[in-house]
Amino acid sequence: MTSAVFFSFITSLFICMALIPPLQLNAGRWSFMDLPGERKVHANPIPRVGGIAFGFAALLSIFFWVPQDPIIPPVLVSAAIILGFGIWDDRANLNYRTKLIGQLLAVFVVVVIGHIRFEQIPFFYEEEAPLWLTVPLTVVFLVGASNAVNLSDGLDGLAGGLAFLSFAGIAYLTYLSHDITLLVLAAGFLGGLLGFLRYNTYPARIFMGDAGSQLLGFSMGVLVLVLSDPSRTPFPVSVGLLVLGLPFLDTIAVMAQRIAKGRSPFIGDRNHVHHKLLALGLSHYEAVIVIYGIQAVMVGLAYLLRWQSDALIFTMYGAFATAMFALFVATERHRVPLSVSSSGRVLSDTKLARAGLWLSDMAPRFLAVVVPLFLVANVFLPGRVPMDVGYAALSLFAVVLVGLWLFPEYRSHFVRGGLYVGSAFLMYMGEQSGMSDIWPIYVTHNTLLALIALLVLLSMRFSRGNRFQTTPLDYLMVFFALIVPLLPEMRADMPTLSILAAKLIVLYFSFELLLHTFAERMRQFGLVSLWILLGLGIKAWL
Repeated sequence: MTSAVFFSFITSLFICMALIPPLQLNAGRWSFMDLPGERKVHANPIPRVGGIAFGFAALLSIFFWVPQDPIIPPVLVSAAIILGFGIWDDRANLNYRTKLIGQLLAVFVVVVIGHIRFEQIPFFYEEEAPLWLTVPLTVVFLVGASNAVNLSDGLDGLAGGLAFLSFAGIAYLTYLSHDITLLVLAAGFLGGLLGFLRYNTYPARIFMGDAGSQLLGFSMGVLVLVLSDPSRTPFPVSVGLLVLGLPFLDTIAVMAQRIAKGRSPFIGDRNHVHHKLLALGLSHYEAVIVIYGIQAVMVGLAYLLRWQSDALIFTMYGAFATAMFALFVATERHRVPLSVSSSGRVLSDTKLARAGLWLSDMAPRFLAVVVPLFLVANVFLPGRVPMDVGYAALSLFAVVLVGLWLFPEYRSHFVRGGLYVGSAFLMYMGEQSGMSDIWPIYVTHNTLLALIALLVLLSMRFSRGNRFQTTPLDYLMVFFALIVPLLPEMRADMPTLSILAAKLIVLYFSFELLLHTFAERMRQFGLVSLWILLGLGIKAWL
């Protein structure tokens, strides 16, 4: 189970990161540009190709790694329909009728061909739900979910981060119910989203577009439906509301507000949660962090209330929603400004200032030595490399080598891809090799990782100017690194993934810091990534 989940995640991550640079380059030529507007917060045209990248990445990865299951063909076909109509919309700006036709066609595949629908109705679990009720309810639910993420996509990194949290919640609940199919599905989307968010956090270099937002909403809706199937999982239907979290709640509230004011619920405005937070004085960066926090609480409630009655879940959901929006309305009415934190750092003490200047230069220099040595040395650690990992490493070695040679203007992207995926393979093989049984190697390995983490923290704390800046995605990853090992009911194989995630987050922070600080050494970092991939490929044959 661990291998399928891991490779679904890492394959999707790599494909997404490989697709983004060429799509970004050709976005203007293919008319995939998001232009500034009255309801938008960006001032310059930005490519909206992220949804194409992570959509293809997730679907291809899932197709390759998911086990056989009757629900897979209709799920993949319907997702492909949503993605196709979304790509068409991003290029041609379709009217809402054409969009709705695409969504209904995808829903038809899921409901009629895949037989995926609400099997039960909240509060009436003892009775068999009639088709005349469950089918229309499923259609409304999936169409609403498809548009909910789209409507919440108003700030850099917002919709992608919210979807990442929801898919993570779905993954954990499916893990608890031992459903490998749903877990691999969720892992595929998590990997693609992680690759996309690296380019989408503030200030965004790409947007997901309607292709991405509709695909995420639709896919989350489908997984929630399967999660509520009593033949697969024991959770009540109402838990899905909490898993979908803030996008669904925000959409319901905004549409209700528009109807109450006598306006069409489908005409956009600036009344979404992120608009209100910006109006209160929060910066773009702070608004995204606050909304991430709200979403994390709602997904956490889905876990805490998973065995409770529908009455309690709906009561908690209603109380949570009422309290949250009452706070927003009251704060907006009184116009209480929230202070915007300064982006600078002040070192008032002279000695501390001098120490900070020294650390801002020396910590990255130490990292530039320790990280490559750590990665190169890990290739020589004892352990068997499976043939599929060897083939994947050699294939990626060829891609990175050709990319560095033929496309020097995209050298940083190929180096990133090689380092990210190569280090993931290295750490995964290390966790599977029984390294902890060889005490000297185990202690040295973890000591070096702790040193890298310390150097990263010092570099970030004392960085000068715009050398390296944390993003909401960084906080999201740290949150997962801290919370996943503490989750209850983890089986013996899953803490290994938790430790692996923590190690990879430390390494990924170090990669980003080094690539920002020492951009002129891109060739040397490229050689390190090539060595990792080639070494793994050779070890698979030994």
